[in-house]
Amino acid sequence: MPYVLRDGCRLSYSLDGNPQAPALMFSNSLGTTHELWAPQVARLSSAFRVIRYDTRGQGGSDAPKGTYTIEMLGLDALAILDAAGAPRAHVCGLSLGGLTAMWLGVHAPDRVESLILASTAARILNALFWQERIELVKLSGVGALAEASMARWFTEAFRTAHPDTVARYRRMLESSRSEGYASCCAALRDADLRGEIGGITAPTLVIAGSHDPVTPPADADAIRTRIRDAQMTELDAAHLANVEQADEFNERVLAFINEKRPRHG
Repeated sequence: MPYVLRDGCRLSYSLDGNPQAPALMFSNSLGTTHELWAPQVARLSSAFRVIRYDTRGQGGSDAPKGTYTIEMLGLDALAILDAAGAPRAHVCGLSLGGLTAMWLGVHAPDRVESLILASTAARILNALFWQERIELVKLSGVGALAEASMARWFTEAFRTAHPDTVARYRRMLESSRSEGYASCCAALRDADLRGEIGGITAPTLVIAGSHDPVTPPADADAIRTRIRDAQMTELDAAHLANVEQADEFNERVLAFINEKRPRHG
């Protein structure tokens, strides 16, 4: 995978689809890599230049020590767009990636064609939760989170019906580096965009998993009410709705972008 350097950190990314097609950038959740979006690539790369990347601290990107911030992750995302040669892009983020996408919508509106905010919130859980998570990971490693995380990421029905898929995402989480994971937790601990997202002007679709215990539909509705003309849809899924209901997720994203796509150019 190619990479770009920003502030001394190597950020790994991948490109799929026609370079002349509109850009669609995906931003992944905590404990996952750009492969989180594998269920989207085949369907959406036929219509878009799909940009995926590994958030700093995860996957093939560097994991510099210290506290990460949502601003830092947002600036990383802009560096990825620059490296991909994309002046503007539709931006789809899930959980932590959704917060990154919202930051872009607030602070870099000229780079955002539309936003798809999946399984996320303007404030995800609370500072105490994330501080306890940081301390646990530093003490016991990311593997200590795996079993409980799978129960949050996927419904029981999906875990029973698709054990191979669940195992693949569990391995993705378990391969996370503790230092990078904890640093991303710090970004989640400190990020609160509830007072800012009302300034977002990009067309926005909010996607919630009906059974998501991390960012339930109430969180999605709170985003919808704060962003002017935002749309909201629910899928029969837990936290990783893009995996559990991949076909439905893809079709709703495609329909939304096609509806909101500018008619010029």
